[in-house]
Amino acid sequence: MAYIGPGAGFAAAGSVLVLLGTFLLAIGVVLLYPLKVLLRLLTSRGGAKAKVKKVVVVGLDGFDPGLAKQYMDEGRMPNFKALGEEGHFSPLGTSCPSISPVAWSSYATGVDASRHNIYDFLTRDPCSYLPVLSSSETGTVPRTLNLGFAKVPFGSKAVYRILQKSQPFWKLLGANRVWSSIIRVPITFPPQKFKNGTLLAGMCVPDIQGTQGSFSFYSTKDRPSDAHIGGQQYRVTRRGDKISSMLTGPPGKDGSKMKSPFEVVFDEETRRAKITVGDETVEVGPKEYTPWLKVPFDGVTGIARLYIQTWDEAATEIYCTPINIDPDSPAMPISHPFVYAIYLAKTQGPYATLGLAEDTWALNERVIDEEAFLKQAWLLFDERKKQLWDVVEKTKRGFVTVVFDTTDRISHMFYRYLDPEHPANEGKDIETHKDVIPELYGKMDDFLGEIREKLDDDTLLMVISDHGFTNFRRGVNINSWLRDEGYLVLKEGKNTSGDYFADVDWEKTRAFTLGLTGIFLNREGREAKGVVSKEDVGPLCEEIKAKLDALHDPKDGKKVMREAFVTKELHDGPYGDMAPDLLLGYEKGFRHSWDCATGGVSEEVFTDNTKSWSGDHCVDPRLVPGVFWSNKAVAVEDPELIDIAPTVLDLFGVERPGYMKGRILFNEGGLEA
Repeated sequence: MAYIGPGAGFAAAGSVLVLLGTFLLAIGVVLLYPLKVLLRLLTSRGGAKAKVKKVVVVGLDGFDPGLAKQYMDEGRMPNFKALGEEGHFSPLGTSCPSISPVAWSSYATGVDASRHNIYDFLTRDPCSYLPVLSSSETGTVPRTLNLGFAKVPFGSKAVYRILQKSQPFWKLLGANRVWSSIIRVPITFPPQKFKNGTLLAGMCVPDIQGTQGSFSFYSTKDRPSDAHIGGQQYRVTRRGDKISSMLTGPPGKDGSKMKSPFEVVFDEETRRAKITVGDETVEVGPKEYTPWLKVPFDGVTGIARLYIQTWDEAATEIYCTPINIDPDSPAMPISHPFVYAIYLAKTQGPYATLGLAEDTWALNERVIDEEAFLKQAWLLFDERKKQLWDVVEKTKRGFVTVVFDTTDRISHMFYRYLDPEHPANEGKDIETHKDVIPELYGKMDDFLGEIREKLDDDTLLMVISDHGFTNFRRGVNINSWLRDEGYLVLKEGKNTSGDYFADVDWEKTRAFTLGLTGIFLNREGREAKGVVSKEDVGPLCEEIKAKLDALHDPKDGKKVMREAFVTKELHDGPYGDMAPDLLLGYEKGFRHSWDCATGGVSEEVFTDNTKSWSGDHCVDPRLVPGVFWSNKAVAVEDPELIDIAPTVLDLFGVERPGYMKGRILFNEGGLEA
């Protein structure tokens, strides 16, 4: 999922001495790990008896059941077909809204959005109406030394807070002495502590600048001044065979962003280039990624890959990935325990830590091309696979889950190839990569074959996705529609507004939208300048819902909404009051427009989606279920994502909490079959 909006922020975890200490602890973890595994094997858990020895859940984000069935029928996915025949295959009911942070939060907690508090990537600050990340916040607070009679200022300390509520089911497993190995499940940043397990955080881990992914682009030619590339653009000059410039890092002590130099020396004869960052120099050719390179700043390091996108007579262009937090020396906690990220780096080498590591926005803005994006995506997939093999091998008993994002990111960016008439095809290649999505599903089938070879007969395997996929042809600016219907009012003389409600008159506005999933009412007592009374909330929701349900696209008369939902009629949990008051269930082909997602108000309500991001799932959840495979038969016909948490607890003999909403998927007979 491409992320639009603010990041989690950046706050370094500690001093050089702290980082030195964690390094030494990491070495200790590596040396003591076999002893810890042996201790777990020798220590009985007590309590209810587990029904299985080990459970492995592999998440393939965005894997679609319709495409999977099609490719199984075509013979592209024999391993998945065999798995379904052996145990179970069906769609997996997703969350409402059907967006990754919501869905994976429901997977982790076994509750709906009104109980885990995540409805979107973004929410609004009710005091300022500005966007904030819905899942976490990072900052610093003053540190004081308490002398009893006085508190003396003593610098500052970093504070990391996860905003997801309820609790992940692996915390309950750990409390009952069941080991869990959790790798890159979305919305696990900052990592929560729990007993008997390790965790590497996933979606929403920021880059070293504190954003959700800011790439850098260096070009010898000018880009149009009004071109917004979503990253950082630099005009560079090639002097002879050399280009020198700077990589941008986090704020320094003076508040300005720190810089780190890099240099590229080109050899025209060999068509090889030497790239130097910090103390490292590597050699690559055109359209070849460097390995991860350490990027040094004052007191902190990051890692990045560079890529020569263009090298010809007309121009030289260099792309740099967002600078990731260095897992070998994390500036912020990205794992539990803190040293686990270091352990992985020491044993496997550097790896991506950014939550949204595949750079969809760089391709969306045509800074890189499809070839560069695919190379990056598969490099990241290979890193994740190594992490899966590690935890599968070391977790002899207990729970393992690893989420792979590659399936989702490639589906988003290459869906247009499945639709010859897609608006995004204009001016772009439509032949070279037309088989990327079918090949993606085939590669996942090969991957499943590798997984099954590494698992014994006593392991229960589930392969799931959080949602499916559909076409995204037309963008709908709901803020513009609300303006036209009289619910959103702009300042006098304005008919459009820039990002983040720049020209909205809040004292006259009754409804607005931000993010990708719903509409907020401007409610008295909740929003700072709320105008909708408590008594009017219900009738106004019903009024807007009725109009949205009747909305049609003037271009071809197609119905826009499958159904708009009044949130309180779907969810009755304690965090529903701060959620969007309506959730939008678009028909296939429609989604919030790009400017609508950032709080903009455009002239037109409807626009063609011409970006490479051509597939999506922010529609009616009934249209985009996920997938569910298991090597054991299930006891229900319509499994849902929310069922996984109570099911895993039950498999290990841990009582399901009363607040969980899901069902138990396996019965004793099914496990023995």
